[in-house]
Amino acid sequence: MIHDARTCREIDSTTDREERHTPAFDQPRIEAAVREILHAIGEDPDREGLMDTPQRVARAYGEMFGGLDESPAAHLARQFPQEGSDPVMVTDIPFTSMCEHHLLPFTGVAHIAYQPQHGRVVGLSKLARTVQILARRPQQQERLTQQIRAAIEEHLDPAGVLVMLEATHSCMQIRGAKAHGAAMKTRSVGGRWERDAATRREIQEMMVGK
Repeated sequence: MIHDARTCREIDSTTDREERHTPAFDQPRIEAAVREILHAIGEDPDREGLMDTPQRVARAYGEMFGGLDESPAAHLARQFPQEGSDPVMVTDIPFTSMCEHHLLPFTGVAHIAYQPQHGRVVGLSKLARTVQILARRPQQQERLTQQIRAAIEEHLDPAGVLVMLEATHSCMQIRGAKAHGAAMKTRSVGGRWERDAATRREIQEMMVGK
């Protein structure tokens, strides 16, 4: 069973209906810090174009790091019965996260596959929400990939699970090496697929459309 997150109406509509959880964060402190940064680069935070920038940045940070105050558990716990043990796959789940080294965004897609073994599955939108929650934290792509896999293992206990992330990183494109177009790919595997190379290869090839 394969689903494409770019066209799956269930993911979009269910996610939109779900209650947004506003994280508790110190907005005045962020605003003050942004003003200091503007001073430090030689700008005037009180000039017309920058007067509202500290507030805008603070609000944006509240959204971009909102995953710090959320857990995938509430979403992955919403399961329903399903006969059979055929693999379930959803591909091209879009995400944006913030590299914890430079606080610059990296953006890409996540591919998730798991094999149920207890007659229960989770709605596709819950997998998308899991990616989004874990991505909205200061992250490393390697760790994000592992955290998504671990969350699925903890709450679904699948026979096998495979998570792949493909992303482009601003810290590589706009500074340092300026490697425009370079993409990073990471993978995390658990359960029987970690030991079964043939099935793992088949699942992975299905994910990337080979």
